[in-house]
Amino acid sequence: MASKLTVCLLSPHPLVLTEFERLLGKASQFKVIAKQLESTLAPDLRNFEPPVAQVYVVDAHAARQATGALLTNILERHVDARLIVVGDAINEANCFSLLRLGVKGILTYAEARDQLSRALPLVSQGGFWVPRSVLSGFVDSILTSQGRRLKTDSVTNLSRREQEVLDSLLENLSNKEIASKLNIAERTVKFHVSNLLNKFGVRRRADLILLTFQRRLSQA
Repeated sequence: MASKLTVCLLSPHPLVLTEFERLLGKASQFKVIAKQLESTLAPDLRNFEPPVAQVYVVDAHAARQATGALLTNILERHVDARLIVVGDAINEANCFSLLRLGVKGILTYAEARDQLSRALPLVSQGGFWVPRSVLSGFVDSILTSQGRRLKTDSVTNLSRREQEVLDSLLENLSNKEIASKLNIAERTVKFHVSNLLNKFGVRRRADLILLTFQRRLSQA
């Protein structure tokens, strides 16, 4: 029997927690931990000790700075955690800020009622649950800020090994894990990653992953 996905719900409002628990309680694949935040002040959220979970669903009711402090705190304490933020009216600029912090999923309260249970498994595997236009715009902003724009369908000359390394990066595997999976040396993985960054014209692995997701969304 497959193990359940551990989900931590974080909100200062008990009614929000109750509603999220109700939504996820219908699905047997989740183990839900609900934690009410006692403060919405950034210094307090920076020192908050979140329960251990695979995915954290964060109610973004607090001020933007406080929400950012909480998200950063979670990732510093649990580097492999996946983050979904649920808010009221989240504009594009806010979405970009959240994605830069490492958030994988962004939903409004209304969308969460229908989509949260579907978003959780995908996000837990390293995928994104973000409106296509937002993700596309975010990747474009990264490339533009680097002084270049790439046609997302321009990179087609990947070797078989480069494609395997890229697919492994999309699973959020480390270089060591990729080396073990593909039965190659870790320095060889670094070589292929460097080649991929050059071919896609980006500087960071995170930007490469986002760009690849954008290409796949545009081809869907």
